[in-house]
Amino acid sequence: MNMKIVAAVVVIAAGLMLGVVNFLESNVEYADFATAERSGRKVQVKGVWLRDQVSGFDSEKAQFTFYMKDDSDRVMKVVLEGAKPNNFELAESVVAKGRIEGNHFHATEVLTKCPSKYEGDAEAVKESL
Repeated sequence: MNMKIVAAVVVIAAGLMLGVVNFLESNVEYADFATAERSGRKVQVKGVWLRDQVSGFDSEKAQFTFYMKDDSDRVMKVVLEGAKPNNFELAESVVAKGRIEGNHFHATEVLTKCPSKYEGDAEAVKESL
């Protein structure tokens, strides 16, 4: 067999394998903390930031820490690698992507859902009609 053909087949196979691995890594399902603990895989947990609990940024470790309550009312400490997300104080809800490590949820990314400045007051619109 020609060496160019063998090299091309190896490169194509490696590309396909890399594509499959990247797809599986990017396919992260929603779960609560209990499901994340059982699965041990990377998941997305939706919840609310508990403003009355301790939160802050540790500059030595470059980690932002806060407490979050998931949709099943379970509270867990979330440790995010990096700085506090933009608009974190305005967030109505939070989505943390990561996995359970020990007694906390280790997040690689935190997304915030803030109230839209474009949503109007539905009651005021109804009254004006």
